[in-house]
Amino acid sequence: MDGGTAVKKMMCISAALLLMGGCGQEDLTSMGTELFNQDGDSLGTVKLSEQPEGVKFDIVLEGLQPGEHGVHIHQNPDCEGPDFVTAGDHYNPDNKKHGLLNPEGAHLGDLPNIITDSDGKTQAEIMGPKLTLKKGSKNSLLFKGGTSLVITETKDDGMSQPAGESGARIACGKITEKEANRRDKKEIDIEAKP
Repeated sequence: MDGGTAVKKMMCISAALLLMGGCGQEDLTSMGTELFNQDGDSLGTVKLSEQPEGVKFDIVLEGLQPGEHGVHIHQNPDCEGPDFVTAGDHYNPDNKKHGLLNPEGAHLGDLPNIITDSDGKTQAEIMGPKLTLKKGSKNSLLFKGGTSLVITETKDDGMSQPAGESGARIACGKITEKEANRRDKKEIDIEAKP
């Protein structure tokens, strides 16, 4: 094979690889994340799915203390325990006040509280209005590398600044493309456990 033919062949292969690489750039319509407690133990999974009105979170966890807990999206895709402060502040690209009940709010990362039963099991379906999994939007959970989902010790009161008096961060899961594409991840099961 002469030099010109080899160059043409390499250009064709490069173009084909470039086109194939672009095929994987589709927006996600659903993904999952595993949540971990302060000791690094898995509590279960949360499935996120794109809906016309926002992102739906199907939460199935085991191991939280019974009662109400706050749920928030945080700005960094980092869940370093035991306090999860590396997750940063609530996801708030519109610079609103905290709280679903606040007339000057809410943060995009403010989500409804969840309830854990007396056996430590949590099963909830909540919506994150205006959120998306589409990468090009400033409201995307995958914007600038991703975000994280954090659960707090007690319920969010919906008004108090900056985080609803909801106590310590007790569980965290990363929301990233890498997390969504992990091949070794357990299948996410959103069915109730027996």
